[in-house]
Amino acid sequence: MVMERARQIAVINGRSERDVIDTDVAEARRELQGEDELHPTPTREENLPEDKRWDPVPASEGRKAPSIEPSDEQTFAEKLVDEGVADAELDQEIEATRNDIKRERWK
Repeated sequence: MVMERARQIAVINGRSERDVIDTDVAEARRELQGEDELHPTPTREENLPEDKRWDPVPASEGRKAPSIEPSDEQTFAEKLVDEGVADAELDQEIEATRNDIKRERWK
């Protein structure tokens, strides 16, 4: 089984199945014994110490993005809302004044 898998590995690595080398046999043995799953090869990032994985000091300070004025549709909607709020406040003031006048009459 080991030699059969080693031949497959040789073909995968671009060689003939007759050109099996020692590393192919070793890899096949590790695969069949399940050692690859127990000890996965660490990535470059995993090999770095914790304090080197992330640079807390940025390389550049950045710059402020330019301000973009809202489109006319947005400002138009805002104006309508502001007008509606102003009208509602005026209506409430008028209603409050009418209620005060009614109370004074009943006194």
